[in-house]
Amino acid sequence: MIQFTLSSNPICSSAMSRLLVNSTVGALVTFEGWVRNHNDGKSVLGLEYEVYEILAQKEGEKILQEAQAKFNLSGAVACHRHGYLDIGEIAVWVGATGVHRGSAFAGTRYIINGIKSRLPIWKKEFYIGEKPQWILCSQNHRFFSES
Repeated sequence: MIQFTLSSNPICSSAMSRLLVNSTVGALVTFEGWVRNHNDGKSVLGLEYEVYEILAQKEGEKILQEAQAKFNLSGAVACHRHGYLDIGEIAVWVGATGVHRGSAFAGTRYIINGIKSRLPIWKKEFYIGEKPQWILCSQNHRFFSES
């Protein structure tokens, strides 16, 4: 299974993992990115993600397909939240399966790094006692090629 999704609803880790159950694989590696209560010395109340959905969906699927081909993954699933998230919520979930753990670890790392650098998703942090601020909106994203 290869599946990339965007969601405004909370991500359920166990439900995501169940999508990858397969008796032919030997390893499942997952990554969860959580909303933390601090960043760069500031107290964070929560985050808001905005997304260009059509392009993010297309590029997310492409990243998973690349990972499957490059690391011989049996399956890969990822989901990124959008909208407002509270401290402790899962912002992004990635899972990859492989016959052996090495491919699952490498595939999971490739996918999360691709999501962080290639998807048109922007993050606004809300702080205690300060104005909200957009974070890493220009320097983390590369330009997309039309393909």
